[in-house]
Amino acid sequence: MSEIRKHYFLPEYCIIAEERGKRPSDFADEAGDMGQKGQRSGPENCAFCGGAEEKTPPAGAVYKEGRIFADTKEKIVRKWDFRCFQNLFPALSPIPAFSELSGMGEGASPGFGFHEVIVESPVHGKKLSDFSAAELSDLMQVYRDRVCHYRAHESIRYVSLFKNSGEAAGASLDHPHSQLLALPLLPPLLKTELQAIGKEEKCPYCALLEKEKKSTRLIRENRECVAFTPYCSKNPFEVWILPKKHVNYLGDCSKEILSELGEMIGYVLDSYGKVLGNPAYNYMFYQLFDAPEYHLNLRLLPRISLVAGFEMNTGIYINTVSPERAASYLRGDKLPEE
Repeated sequence: MSEIRKHYFLPEYCIIAEERGKRPSDFADEAGDMGQKGQRSGPENCAFCGGAEEKTPPAGAVYKEGRIFADTKEKIVRKWDFRCFQNLFPALSPIPAFSELSGMGEGASPGFGFHEVIVESPVHGKKLSDFSAAELSDLMQVYRDRVCHYRAHESIRYVSLFKNSGEAAGASLDHPHSQLLALPLLPPLLKTELQAIGKEEKCPYCALLEKEKKSTRLIRENRECVAFTPYCSKNPFEVWILPKKHVNYLGDCSKEILSELGEMIGYVLDSYGKVLGNPAYNYMFYQLFDAPEYHLNLRLLPRISLVAGFEMNTGIYINTVSPERAASYLRGDKLPEE
């Protein structure tokens, strides 16, 4: 029998319909079809590879041997560990060009903001699931630094930090990288969450964290973080990671939290590979630096199902794998007999 489930504290719903579901091997086959094929650039012409630094805009932050540098007109930093620069084709710009669109003045404004690429390795095709614990910890520190860098800009109200991996997830290059968009406005999605949080007696994320630590949806717990499949999972194998400590954005995270957060991401991605066969995926950080009542969380989504007419028509998602079953697979429990 199917179930209609409600989000923990938001007016959102999903339908769990396992009778329409498949075995993990079926998802693995589809992930192979949807996920990592057809990348548009190999190492021979990849602008993100080590040695091809001239093909990108100058890097505003280059991480090398534990220090931070920046490209200058006189010198480009080589042999780096992480490299951050403005997107060559930005969605937003710190100096937006004049627009002649007819909609200007009717709820439109210049496209001010920042759009940065964070290249996670000079090695083409390297996957985060292959990163060492130290490399993942360092990447989390880079994320923290870049979020704090844009938070300091007086006109920025929200920093969107995310990773697209694989063609089905929106990645056009098979080179490990994340993206950051700094916006002059607070997205409606986060506004809605803040309004709901304001109606609660205590942080609802802290409450659901304590609940999920004891549930069958728990995937893994380390010293600083908890990973679980949310009760109202909109998509198969959706995973949330929450710090145990109430922190509202990456800038409030200690080195210990960042290290354990990186370890948890590596574990979940490795589990995705084992269960789903290296699917395309997205992960997104949800954070608010001006709202201490918010609770930082990271959400991972393997791209193994399609959004169709019902979802677009209603905003209600049909999920063919219950979060309880998905958590069992991702924990590495013995799979039930099919």
